[in-house]
Amino acid sequence: MIPPLIVRAALEKKINLIAITDHNVTANIAAVQRAARDTELTVLPGMEIQTREEVHSLCLFDTLEQAQALQNLVDRYLPNMANNPDFFGEQFVVDETGDFLRREPRLLINSVDLSLKVAWEAVECLGGVFIPAHVNRKGFGLITSLGLVPTDVPLAALEISRHLAVTEAVKVYPQLRGYPLIQGGDVHGLDEFLGSSVFRIEKPTIEELKLAMRGEKGRSLQISIP
Repeated sequence: MIPPLIVRAALEKKINLIAITDHNVTANIAAVQRAARDTELTVLPGMEIQTREEVHSLCLFDTLEQAQALQNLVDRYLPNMANNPDFFGEQFVVDETGDFLRREPRLLINSVDLSLKVAWEAVECLGGVFIPAHVNRKGFGLITSLGLVPTDVPLAALEISRHLAVTEAVKVYPQLRGYPLIQGGDVHGLDEFLGSSVFRIEKPTIEELKLAMRGEKGRSLQISIP
């Protein structure tokens, strides 16, 4: 997606906080952040990491430097396999206008050789928040891959896919009971801004998001589906 179009699509949906969480890579975050300058949109840096267990998880941060520190770790444990654009598609890095800068040479769809617990620890140590993504999905979801929500990893929240109503989630998947749930992510196209998690917070920071997920100090979280 083109950075200025991402910004425009979010603002048209009256969304004022997004995170860029590309698969195992942070290369395009800065471009979207620059495209959002002088707008009402805050762009948090992040990554969707694919762990050794083939679980997708959102890693969100306050600063690009924190996200890049995670990238340095991921680069060490991502298989050194070249991308085949004819088979897997292109992996472009662009500037804030969407102009081509370079290609990512390594295949990014592989699992990183880090366990979910180790990846969580790394994100927490960097000051971020770690949220398993689309946990109910058959492919790369936490429940399908592990069969449970690990009790030795104190997860701040879980993301469910937008195809599952929040009211039904704990009925279908009792493992989710007791966890804050978010929804509305996994946007791969401009027409996929279909729902959102509404955070009532004082400022767009990771600490404020964590407070909202816990429902503390007047902060709150609810799901909004248009």
